[in-house]
Amino acid sequence: MATMAKRCYYEVLSIKREASEKEVATAYRKLALKYHPDTNPDDESAMEKFKEAAEAYEVLADAEKRARYDRFGHNAGESYGSQFQDADDIMEAFGSMFGDLFGGGGGRRGGGRRVRKGQDVRADLKLELEEAARGVTKTVEFPRNKKCATCAGSGAKPGSSKTMCRYCAGHGQVVQSAGFVRVQTTCPQCRGAGATITDPCSDCRGNGVVQEKVSKPVAIPAGIDDGMRVRIAGEGEPSPDGGPPGDLYCFVSVRNHRLFQRDGQHLILRMPITYSQAALGCTLEVPTLDGPHELKIPHGTESGEVFRLRGKGLADPHGRGGKGDLHVQTFIEVPKKLTPKQRELLSELAELEHANVTPHRKTFFETIKEYFSPSDAPGTPGKASGKKTEE
Repeated sequence: MATMAKRCYYEVLSIKREASEKEVATAYRKLALKYHPDTNPDDESAMEKFKEAAEAYEVLADAEKRARYDRFGHNAGESYGSQFQDADDIMEAFGSMFGDLFGGGGGRRGGGRRVRKGQDVRADLKLELEEAARGVTKTVEFPRNKKCATCAGSGAKPGSSKTMCRYCAGHGQVVQSAGFVRVQTTCPQCRGAGATITDPCSDCRGNGVVQEKVSKPVAIPAGIDDGMRVRIAGEGEPSPDGGPPGDLYCFVSVRNHRLFQRDGQHLILRMPITYSQAALGCTLEVPTLDGPHELKIPHGTESGEVFRLRGKGLADPHGRGGKGDLHVQTFIEVPKKLTPKQRELLSELAELEHANVTPHRKTFFETIKEYFSPSDAPGTPGKASGKKTEE
């Protein structure tokens, strides 16, 4: 029997080729709800359409795959969709689009409750720039829930037990029908636990957890930047139903430095120099995060010039490259107060500068003089051309 040719993905989702990402998702959601096996039990044709819609969405929702498909059609990737053997595979891939529909997405349709991961927790940490540059191990403190020792996390008073939830018959989920669509949601009575507590534990008040204050050492990688976070797996809240614990996220903030300004992996240092140092040149000892470093300033350096010290910046916190650079920006510092001797020497220098004007300055001052001087040249400021313009 001949295999049926694949339909155009845009035709499958009933959208135009210029459809936006949102329109692609909306179209797929409608078809998935329409042809989901829970809505169409024992209907093989509905299952095939459900898989066909998922295959089309898997390609058109990905910008790179969509571009290849637009250019080459189905020849761009015959393997698209082969991963979807049944509805469970599809819900694993795209179930997050549906929220609590059909069991909350990502969960299996075998009737059992989903095992949930514990809640993540947050800790905040402030670092000095030097600590962020070199990497450091810091101890953070944060509140976290732990399993109640009195009731072993059950929430029920020792000697008592939980009672099966009558509202959902112990499934933790309830199904509501709306026409041909069935919507499965978390049971409002037991909140997905499948059981209720009639005699709660006095220590945890039926929650199964009590709060504790935790101290944990956290290794901060060298080069970490302000606003980044470090994840410590398994140090979050315990799962409410036997799943894995959550994670600890340590949010890092780096204090401003009194000398250096940070730009990614690079550092910027504004370094004052005197007029004589700029004119004659000199060797300066500039600060770096690794200690003092000599920097040669050539004669004739102008204010605002930038000198780069390679490798004197910060490391890549992801370990993908070397260190950044230190950019030293010089600026000429003009003294606000002068000693009599300084005033005398600067006056002599001013007279010498006036007597020995450089060609560049001479050309500039001549241009200014010509600009403001009367001239017969048309359009020159200072004097009319003498020609009358009639309108």
